[in-house]
Amino acid sequence: MSDKPNARERARILRRNMTREETKLWQKLRGRKFFGLKFLRQHPITYDVVNNERKYFIPDFYCAEKAVIIEIDGIIHQFQKEKDRRRDEILEEMGFRILRIRNEEFIDIFNVLEKIENFIFYSP
Repeated sequence: MSDKPNARERARILRRNMTREETKLWQKLRGRKFFGLKFLRQHPITYDVVNNERKYFIPDFYCAEKAVIIEIDGIIHQFQKEKDRRRDEILEEMGFRILRIRNEEFIDIFNVLEKIENFIFYSP
């Protein structure tokens, strides 16, 4: 048996160790507080299966009914732009729309919420 955590275990670890920005946004999204939409946090999304092994991504926030993924980008994302681009490309091919929000934007949570609202309801 592998010592590597599976998708479910990894998601649990990420949920227990959310960043300050993720926690701040989760307080506004959880329990259908945001326009009655159900959001999940750190929910694994399988995109392929190779040799009976699931390949998956764990987005920060996910709304199935709107097929929207919200990613909170901290400093690490400045160093993995190509990886993020490829990940977004795969998820978009699966029909998801991805909104990336930089940590610095959380200075004003209301602007962040407005950005999410505009992305979900008013952008193609």
